[in-house]
Amino acid sequence: MKHLLAGLDRLDDFDEIIDVRSPLEFADDHIPGAMNAPVFSNDERARVGTLYRQSPFDATRLGAALAARNIAAHLDTTFADRPQGWRPLIYCWRGGKRSGSMTVMFNMIGWRARQLDGGYKTYRRATLDLLDTLPPTLRLIVLTGPTGSGKTRLLDALAQAGAQTLDLEALAAHRGSLLGAWPGMAQPTQKGFDTHLAARLRQLDPTRPVFVEAESRKIGAVALPAALLAAMHQGACIAVTASGADRAAFLQQDYAQLFAHPDWFKSQLQRLVGLHSRDTIAAWHRMIDEGRRTDLARELIERHYDPTYARSSHAHFAQLAQALPWVFRPNDADVVAQARALLDTLG
Repeated sequence: MKHLLAGLDRLDDFDEIIDVRSPLEFADDHIPGAMNAPVFSNDERARVGTLYRQSPFDATRLGAALAARNIAAHLDTTFADRPQGWRPLIYCWRGGKRSGSMTVMFNMIGWRARQLDGGYKTYRRATLDLLDTLPPTLRLIVLTGPTGSGKTRLLDALAQAGAQTLDLEALAAHRGSLLGAWPGMAQPTQKGFDTHLAARLRQLDPTRPVFVEAESRKIGAVALPAALLAAMHQGACIAVTASGADRAAFLQQDYAQLFAHPDWFKSQLQRLVGLHSRDTIAAWHRMIDEGRRTDLARELIERHYDPTYARSSHAHFAQLAQALPWVFRPNDADVVAQARALLDTLG
């Protein structure tokens, strides 16, 4: 399995990776780069599963008929242009009949198809193993600091300056706060997040430092692996700060999508009832209606984000007391130059 995982990182061991599970299974999670060519549709999979509990023989016969028709349809459409010598890797849930049927058929045609031993289930287990074993091998440097100080922008600038970075919020499709959801974009499933995180961790060089933004255990709906969170808590820290004016201006830019969807923005603010009074939330709603973006940004910083940051416990970051202080200007054009200066300071 380790060999296959290494091959999947390069994607040159196979011409294509084919996931033959149902569309719903594929949407929940799949091997990065895989295409979905289902042997059963969602409804067909449910039919076969229901029948199997009554008669395994009848279910197997039905499944064989459905698989034969669907594989034939894929041969006429999805794979009609694949050349002789094509090398696909095929997998299903457990490396069983669905992927086995397609692999046998493809090899009979003359393609060099290979079935993934153990299927997605084994791949998932290997992914979780990697999420346990890889984080302790990394030398993490954690960017800490209050909301609006531009930690995410600094992380991106560090990447542009040639540093290794791990952008957890990009992988989670969420900014990490109660207002961190991205309008119109759903977060990945937990399995999907784990898969893409493991793929990113495999790309990192453990001999070089890896910059990462401080996060809590959950980023929106997805949870960080315990081993990664522990490694972050033990990492060196950089305390990022910015002026009040810079923070307010940055927050307006960072929340531009929220301001572009005022009703959705209001619904997100409404979730803060309990932390803030209904009168306060209503006042913030009026600021959105009146286009008072700067006032709202300052209000959120002063009345929500900073008090929340002050209440949060940072004791789990073992090296926070020795953090390097770094004043960042997130709105300036020279953010990459600032990142290079930080790298020079760190040596």
